[in-house]
Amino acid sequence: MRYALGIEYDGSGFHGWQRLAKGPSVQGEVEKALARVVQHPLDAVCAGRTDSGVHATLQVVHFDSEVLRPIRAFVEGVNSHLPASIRILWAQAVETQFHARYSARARCYRYRILNRGIRPALMREHLSWERLPLDAEAMHRASQALLGENNFSAFRTAACQALHPMRDLQHISARREGEHIIIEVQANAFLHHMVRNIVGSLLPVGRGLQAESWMAELLAGRDRSVAGATAPAAGLTFLGPRYPITWGLPADVSLPANWVDKPRPLALLPGAEQDA
Repeated sequence: MRYALGIEYDGSGFHGWQRLAKGPSVQGEVEKALARVVQHPLDAVCAGRTDSGVHATLQVVHFDSEVLRPIRAFVEGVNSHLPASIRILWAQAVETQFHARYSARARCYRYRILNRGIRPALMREHLSWERLPLDAEAMHRASQALLGENNFSAFRTAACQALHPMRDLQHISARREGEHIIIEVQANAFLHHMVRNIVGSLLPVGRGLQAESWMAELLAGRDRSVAGATAPAAGLTFLGPRYPITWGLPADVSLPANWVDKPRPLALLPGAEQDA
């Protein structure tokens, strides 16, 4: 049988989602805890790999097991074997055709910046910090140039292993909430460090050092070397994937019933999804 899990985690103590030869990873901890419940080794496949220090409010994974356990065992039982920084939120059986990564049609991220003159004492692992005043409205207007299916080479790290740089950016916004600047992004998939590179390029616009038109120029130029620096990992949180409602997953990870699926060329291919 195939099962899907919804997971939240604090990524500050891990070297990212992906299992590593050495060093703690979220995947490694989840697989160890699951193995203790089903009594056999397994692979947990995630919707979107997160990089070192990146958090998730609703990562989705799937795994296969022929061992029958009540669903609560995959929540309460697995949680009892996990570190305090990782929690299973829900579990359910799914069709064998479901794939946590390739069945997703969108992924959502949030980047949070504390914008004040003093560095934070609290939530340091969950915030980026900018001491210079930022114009969130200018950042929002500039970001709208990135919407749609585009070549995002300007926001792609040299280490990116994606098969192509085309992505469909479905939503992006920047807003101020008190001392915080909140940037939210949704796309069909992301290139390696794509969100952090977009944020790093919006910062000069927010500081008034670049015109709002700069984002459109960067996108058209496709040159990573002239874009902004990569923003720190600590401010980034994976809000989760989004699936067609036909999979029957919880509402938090399901697309609206009127969602119209696009042709597949820009959808995920094996090896295409990267750490955003």
